Amino acid sequence: MPRPIRFNAFSMNAASHQSPGLWRHPRNTSVQFNRLDYWADLARLLERGLFDALFIADVLGIYDVYQGGPDAALRGGVQVPVNDPLLLVPAMAGVTEHLGFGVTFSLTYEHPYPFARRMSTLDHLSNGRVGWNIVTGYLDSAARNLGQVRQLGHDQRYDLAEEYLQVLYKLWERSWDDDAVLLERDSGRYIEPSRVHPINHHGEHFQVPGMHLCQPSPQRTPVLFQAGASARGQQFAARHAECVFISGPTPTVLRRYADGIRQACEAVGRGRDEVLIYAQALLIVGATRSEAEARFAEYRRYVDLDAALALLSGWTGIDFAGLDPDAPIEYIENDAGRAALAAFTAADPNRRWSVREAAEFIGLGGRGPVLVGSASDVADQLEHWLDATGIDGFNLTYAVQPDDLAQVVELLVPELQHRGRYPTAYADGSLRHKLFGKGDKLPQAHVGRNVHIQ
Repeated sequence: MPRPIRFNAFSMNAASHQSPGLWRHPRNTSVQFNRLDYWADLARLLERGLFDALFIADVLGIYDVYQGGPDAALRGGVQVPVNDPLLLVPAMAGVTEHLGFGVTFSLTYEHPYPFARRMSTLDHLSNGRVGWNIVTGYLDSAARNLGQVRQLGHDQRYDLAEEYLQVLYKLWERSWDDDAVLLERDSGRYIEPSRVHPINHHGEHFQVPGMHLCQPSPQRTPVLFQAGASARGQQFAARHAECVFISGPTPTVLRRYADGIRQACEAVGRGRDEVLIYAQALLIVGATRSEAEARFAEYRRYVDLDAALALLSGWTGIDFAGLDPDAPIEYIENDAGRAALAAFTAADPNRRWSVREAAEFIGLGGRGPVLVGSASDVADQLEHWLDATGIDGFNLTYAVQPDDLAQVVELLVPELQHRGRYPTAYADGSLRHKLFGKGDKLPQAHVGRNVHIQ
């Protein structure tokens, strides 16, 4: 039986996310990102299309590597202005019943104690439909504005993340017993004190002696997403992640990343299929192939290559303004996002990308492929990519909102359902249960279920 194809939507609390310049398109409503009804409409659309979740990216800094400053990013609206992603969840949860929400939060710049409360609150308010995309940051501009000279080194950020997760697991999984809340009106006992425990965490980076502020939420620990594709990122994902987001321009790149993640899971005693892997893609679906191709050609006229270079420079930490546009991109080890650079260099030995080619490629849909055609055409392409790479599904970005995702819901989803490659209804329960069918909580063998408090 063929494996099902899964969809998340990939967005950002900003006007411009993965297609720099497309905010100018006359049908694009993404400039309305400051309005709650924009997000409510998107959530309803995605739930109608049976998407697993809305995956919301975030950054805490400005893309200021290109040309040595922020001007290109500001002119082009390159992921700026950008609002807090977590605050969107209650509004969208209030107009949906099943859709999950994967929110990005950088653990490098906030203490885990208040963050634990924020995520437990969202899990309560969404009735167990929230996930956390664990990121460590990659922009020096964020570090400077949060009191550091520059960001921590790449591997240092993951060392910090390991302890951060230990604190969170103790708060979420061990601080409150399942039966701690009594609500005994006659006796006046709201909570049984003996069933709430201080975690007594004393580590290298964090001191958290006390108890969690929230009673257990439906999932306790939110579903854990992670997007690091470097060797260190894959090791971290193998220990912690339940869903992994990867991106790359070719099946060869994605196959390499997916195989690396699954091998890393095996190395730490997890099954290869205990992690769901989603790859980024932009789908331009039309009623006919010619209609879709016309939209694709139209979209390309709005791409802002200068803004695309600002985005690429920010991702990689390399100022591409100083390079010959036709020069090949070379891999340089640094403390920015290594996966972004590797996607255009070492990850695919059969392809040499020039600076210009990379900028043109990410100008529509970021680092993932752009698949264009009728519903039947795109379904064929998705089946090929899924089967050739070993991934489980796709994080679907957009060039024009809501057109691109609406066409997926209205045209592509029915085609995939007809082929038996897409669900026809949501399962009941929490986001974790919908994804894995094994209950609301972390698996018993997961590292988060096996932390101890003194």
